[in-house]
Amino acid sequence: MLGTQTRHERKAAALGGMTRLWFKARRYGWGWTPVTIEGWIVVVVFLVLAIAGTAVFVHEIGAGADPRLASLLFVLWNAVLGGAVAAIAWATGEPPRWRWGG
Repeated sequence: MLGTQTRHERKAAALGGMTRLWFKARRYGWGWTPVTIEGWIVVVVFLVLAIAGTAVFVHEIGAGADPRLASLLFVLWNAVLGGAVAAIAWATGEPPRWRWGG
């Protein structure tokens, strides 16, 4: 019955039976923390790509690129990366909500 399934169970069925969460909800605040190797790989790839984007930005500015265009591309790159990580965490993690601990 669809009405008796939890949100996580519906997500697991939609993802081909994935039952292990990659991200758990944070204990305080809103967001996720990686709890499996797959979750940590997502975080490491995000950091590597963010650092690479920063290196490209610094190089382009140093090489005389238009600062406005370089800044726009840098912000867009980081927005896409952040959105991708949030989408992956949303799909493979616990439902997010504000938490006060406990």
